[in-house]
Amino acid sequence: MCLIVFAWRPGHPQPLIVAANRDEFYARPSLPLAQWPESPQIHAGRDLEAGGTWLGVGADGRFAALTNIRNPHQPPARRSRGELVARFLAGSTPLEDYLHDVVGRSVEYAGFNLLLGTTDQLWHYNAQAVEPQRLAAGVYGLSNAGLDTPWPKLLKARAALQAVLHDPRPEALLALLSDPQTAPYAELPDTGVGLATENLLSSVFIASPSYGTRASTALIVNADGSRHLLERSFGPYGGHLGEVELRV
Repeated sequence: MCLIVFAWRPGHPQPLIVAANRDEFYARPSLPLAQWPESPQIHAGRDLEAGGTWLGVGADGRFAALTNIRNPHQPPARRSRGELVARFLAGSTPLEDYLHDVVGRSVEYAGFNLLLGTTDQLWHYNAQAVEPQRLAAGVYGLSNAGLDTPWPKLLKARAALQAVLHDPRPEALLALLSDPQTAPYAELPDTGVGLATENLLSSVFIASPSYGTRASTALIVNADGSRHLLERSFGPYGGHLGEVELRV
């Protein structure tokens, strides 16, 4: 998952609104959003190479999502980051205890941002930071750096989310995730991957022959605990592969 914009509004009739794009190599096998047969409390997509996921919901109001931290010089990881999301959704460990365990083992993974939520709290942890952060009410964005790092795609998507919060609908959330416009070269970050790659990765929706946005996901959580998810899947050059809608 490479771009997540979200609104956390405790006490609101729709306390959590999420719009997220998962960017990945098209060759990496995965399954779309579904209920997991062996863990029926989980509703999420699935990475078939390592078995984890990038975003999903679980029992008791659990929500989790992940982005990687872009750093071409980091050493190979011993474990897959997607298991951090899957283990939280599958388990019943209290959120803060789970985060404490993740912090203690974060060196086992390549750099990541982790969002974890329940019905009454939402936390963010950046593996390059010292401590997790409990989030106050607000509208936020995550890409492949820290929370709210002002990359052009993050600023654009966060502003678009803010504009639809008066009447958030899954279709509107997916629409804001579909923007293919790249940023001006002068506004690109320098993350060590070269100017051409920075340009490719600077759009909200990424499309190319080998790498791009594989899934766009909209999540609306209601105060009664019900969740509405809509996901669209894509292939090379942004070709539309399918759509899944779930109410859980």
